[in-house]
Amino acid sequence: VQLVESGGGLVQAGGSLRLSCAASGSIFSINSMGWYRQAPGKQRELVAAITSGGSRNYADSVKGRFTISRDNAKNTVYLQMNSLKPEDTAVYYCNIRTVVVAYWGQGTQVTVSS
Repeated sequence: VQLVESGGGLVQAGGSLRLSCAASGSIFSINSMGWYRQAPGKQRELVAAITSGGSRNYADSVKGRFTISRDNAKNTVYLQMNSLKPEDTAVYYCNIRTVVVAYWGQGTQVTVSS
């Protein structure tokens, strides 16, 4: 199974980006799908996650600006990021968790200029 991320890039503050993460191969018993990010010199942190039941969880710093969604039929998860701030600059990683294993994407760079 591989997770392929896309949608990162350079954007000005106040702009928007949409990240996508598609899983190749079959994944069974998915518990949750989500996005993490890691800025230089900082620990990786949870940005947003969505459970198989549709419950969403967001970091306080992105509430009201980011929206996570998923397409179960395509094993794809999205992150719509609006009103981006320079402090959102980081490498964003896709994560899919099953009952036995967690899969990670390779990461996509998001850079927000002031």
